[in-house]
Amino acid sequence: MVKRYQDFCAEFGIDVPIFGFSHSVETVAAITNAGGFGVYGATRRFDHEITSELAQIRDMTGDRPYGVDLVIPARIPAENNRAAMEKDVPQEHRDFINGMISKYDVPEPSGPGKRTRFIRSQEIISAQVAAVENSDVSIVALGIGSPPDVVARMKGAGKVTAALIGQERHAEKALAAGADLLIAQGYDAGGHTGVVGTFSLVPRIVDMAGDIPVLAAGGVATGRHIAASMAMGAVGVWLGTAFLLTEENAPHMSENQAQSLIDAGAIDTVVTRAESGKPFRQTRSAWSDEWAAPSAPRPLDHPLHDVLVGDVLGAIQEHNNKPLAHSGAGQGVGWFDRIRPTADVISQLWDEAKTVMAQL
Repeated sequence: MVKRYQDFCAEFGIDVPIFGFSHSVETVAAITNAGGFGVYGATRRFDHEITSELAQIRDMTGDRPYGVDLVIPARIPAENNRAAMEKDVPQEHRDFINGMISKYDVPEPSGPGKRTRFIRSQEIISAQVAAVENSDVSIVALGIGSPPDVVARMKGAGKVTAALIGQERHAEKALAAGADLLIAQGYDAGGHTGVVGTFSLVPRIVDMAGDIPVLAAGGVATGRHIAASMAMGAVGVWLGTAFLLTEENAPHMSENQAQSLIDAGAIDTVVTRAESGKPFRQTRSAWSDEWAAPSAPRPLDHPLHDVLVGDVLGAIQEHNNKPLAHSGAGQGVGWFDRIRPTADVISQLWDEAKTVMAQL
């Protein structure tokens, strides 16, 4: 039997059924302190950074609950060895990137980009998992992949395990692995996303999940979207795009990244493999346009594509390159066109949701 959202909130110690994902420590803490459930995207952080940054969130949130998100793809190398992977990058792809650097006058980065500071590998993920297992987070969300051994370890450490899924077969694997919570993320979502729309996906996953609660994700940008998610059987929602243009997150973006979000509407986002080698929804820019050109090479598989593009992506952000600047963002980005406090975003979303649900 599907839980009521009130019961779900009481179980998880939150005031509103809004889960907010962010790569910013400050934003995660602000989401939790506003009564929601902040989730820290830690997949690009070393294990010692995860330990330190989760401790910072705890310091800012007191005893309120928060969580962490990791990405564990099935096919990754064993070791964090960039030099070994560099040998597998085709010259055609090197030439393409060098041509883009020259065309758009991208300066050298001061260091590796976030996708090249380490190679996503079994070595790195093993250390990340251990750091999270030893932390005091309430929920561990798995953004890609639901390895049964990782789920078992987290549950053994007293943590709720959540799985982001984009189609029914993903849900089957997550449920078989023992996931406690499913996040049904539709095609509308920013970042790594699938091919099934939110309205087609959420009711199917709710039916499959039985007593396992489901959050709706992908294109959730207003209280009306939250009410619609409840009508489809979800007990809450998972948002990321909503918190990009917040006072807490803005310092972590370049000026042109922020402007690309302010200017964007639903048709100004595009799904491309040019970011990581996996489908990724982001604001349209010369970066995605160049990779979509008929003469462009096909993006490499993940994580080899990270090796190819990681440093230049870092340089684009570091040097605030306008034509190539972009940000991961969902199709709901058009509802967010100014920078404001995270607490105001949550308050507006939930006030509208309550009004709409009362009317229904």
